[in-house]
Amino acid sequence: MATTPPPPAEILGTLGDFTSRENWDKFFALRGTGDNFEWYAEWPNLRSPLLALLADRGAAGEADAGAGAAAPEILVPACGSSALSERLYDAGFRRITNVDFSRVVVADMLRRHARARPEMRWRVMDMTDMQFADGSFDVILDKGGLDALMEPGAGTKLGTKYLNEAKRVLKSGGKFVCLTLAESHVLGLLLSEFRFGWDMSIQAIASESSKKSAFQTFMVVMVKGKMGVVQTIKSSLDQSAEYCNMKQENAVIRALGNENIIRESYSSGVDVLLSLRDLQLGAIGDLKVIVPGRRRQFILGEPETSLYCYKAVLLDAKKQTETFVYHCGVFIVPKARAQEWLFASEEGQWHVVESAKAARLVMVFLDSRHANINMDIIKKDLSPLIKDLEPGNPEEEAPIPFMMAGDGVKQRDVLEEATSEITGPMVVEDVVYENADGDQGSMPEKMFRRLVFGRSSGLVQSEALLIRDPHSDETDKKNKNASATSKKRRNQKKGSKNSLRIDRSFLGSSYHSSIISGLSLVASALSAASASGEKVSTTVIGLGAGCFPMFLRGCLPFVDIEVVELDPLVAELAKKYFGFSVDEQLKMHLGDGIKFVEDSVAANHSASNGSARNSIKILVIDVDSSDLSSGLSCPPENFVEDPFLQKAKELLSEGGLFIINLVSRSSSVREMVVSRLKVVFEHLYSLQLEEDINEVLFASPSERYLDINNLDAAVAKLKDLLKFPVDVESDIKKLQRLR
Repeated sequence: MATTPPPPAEILGTLGDFTSRENWDKFFALRGTGDNFEWYAEWPNLRSPLLALLADRGAAGEADAGAGAAAPEILVPACGSSALSERLYDAGFRRITNVDFSRVVVADMLRRHARARPEMRWRVMDMTDMQFADGSFDVILDKGGLDALMEPGAGTKLGTKYLNEAKRVLKSGGKFVCLTLAESHVLGLLLSEFRFGWDMSIQAIASESSKKSAFQTFMVVMVKGKMGVVQTIKSSLDQSAEYCNMKQENAVIRALGNENIIRESYSSGVDVLLSLRDLQLGAIGDLKVIVPGRRRQFILGEPETSLYCYKAVLLDAKKQTETFVYHCGVFIVPKARAQEWLFASEEGQWHVVESAKAARLVMVFLDSRHANINMDIIKKDLSPLIKDLEPGNPEEEAPIPFMMAGDGVKQRDVLEEATSEITGPMVVEDVVYENADGDQGSMPEKMFRRLVFGRSSGLVQSEALLIRDPHSDETDKKNKNASATSKKRRNQKKGSKNSLRIDRSFLGSSYHSSIISGLSLVASALSAASASGEKVSTTVIGLGAGCFPMFLRGCLPFVDIEVVELDPLVAELAKKYFGFSVDEQLKMHLGDGIKFVEDSVAANHSASNGSARNSIKILVIDVDSSDLSSGLSCPPENFVEDPFLQKAKELLSEGGLFIINLVSRSSSVREMVVSRLKVVFEHLYSLQLEEDINEVLFASPSERYLDINNLDAAVAKLKDLLKFPVDVESDIKKLQRLR
């Protein structure tokens, strides 16, 4: 005989934590025995859609047909005291296994159904750690189980663990049916976890108008298919509005629309950058199996699971032989070498795979986010992540080796080490890089001069190409008939640093090339200024070694450049080792860049002649940050705060370009910077460098001077103006407007 349960409020008060076994035991004990309890979606509303779904099983056929078709094996996790299983049993589905981690409710349900429904099974089991073999069930029927695990604020750990188990014990072609309230955090997990290799559909469960609940129940069905295949979600919600809680339905419809956009991008053939979780979910097929020639870029690591994130490439060797030394290996590429052909190109990466003698190689690219980090910490951080990418049975395989490319420097000559109170330790050095660009053995070695900032763990702030000085060659020619002693001295001089000079036509940083290419946005105005003899006012905040302003002076002779540098020692090193010099076209100011812009704005306002204010101006922010805690490596945070942005807008008056070299560790910080710029500037463009984390942003307060309607013609105009070669076309292909 059923006991009389306490009032509902008292019962619910015993739960508190829906993931606690003890709380559920107390809950079911207080309710007593012999009766059923449904949280939502009772049988009269579930009967029609559920029976139709279970009958549509292809080869399995109907459970009670008795015509040779196997009855479906059904698992009901977190069964509780619901009447759902007994209703299905009475409808002809005999092979039902019910599990719950509450011994109290399982004992009660077994006692109630052992005689009336002898084929139905009951097990005390945690659904996040089930003791069933892989592929045991045709159908998993979850009625509120996932919702209970996904209490708001509890995170996704238990929900993810449960879904992993559900996928494991479900047969190929089987159905995972989830009856849920589809709250945003629950639906979000379902959509992402069943994105790859599952055919997904959703419908609202009708309710009687007289018993209309404040909450709407949804039935989400996932059919286990082929790994790697992405299908858009089928929805009938728009057909069921007459009995659907509209607030819930609209939220679900929006979520499905956003998810289908993501799924369409995956299935369109576009090389979408995947996460490690995407790979684990089957985005590129079964990771346990080596697929010869498989190559995919992805992001390794997440804030919740690792200290750092890494750009990585997974490569399965093209030819699977018995000569592999390693079944799986890791190859770490330092930032200084990331742009080399051997590591940046697909062809080069396959050469690395062959040399590593690994059946699967994961190439991991380090960048400025990993500066100043001990390599042992990096390897420790990577090890558990790589384990998830290991093919075969990891327990039976050898440890995964870590391999690493050197810093790429074959020869190094330190010219000076200096320390500034503003910038910290700095090094000026001449280097020759190892030849890793393919078959170039016949090419002469190139020497580069670098300015390195120690505060960013060896950040190469500036790099210049050294070339032979023709004046030195002329001296050698005049002295070729000198005495043996003089000849010996001459040969010594010929090989010395005195015979080398800075190549002013070379830009060592690809983002500097992108800045030049982005001037296509105002090419017509620049062309008009050049033709009329008008000077274009250009302000560059941040000197470095002076390579960029000197290139700008030689490349575009009609620009008047004022460069601002905070650190006098940096300016001294630029003059001493990089040949930086000033003249009428290029002037330098020592001081704070923000104050310089403020003073320039004030000077413009007080000028009696307004013509200067109406001419095109260019402002370039190329400063790195000494404080990396904000998530910004470049520029310092005060350069992207509203007060300075407003001053930059005033400086540009009615037109021109505000250009920022942006390097951010955080996507949220990057979005914050972009949103601030959008508020201040009417037009905003981005040029993202593929091989680096730099992004160049171009902002303008108005359409004046902008060539946004015919960019191809603008590119041609800019190229006609440039005195030095720049690959403008390649850069402009990556230019995007940020709306």
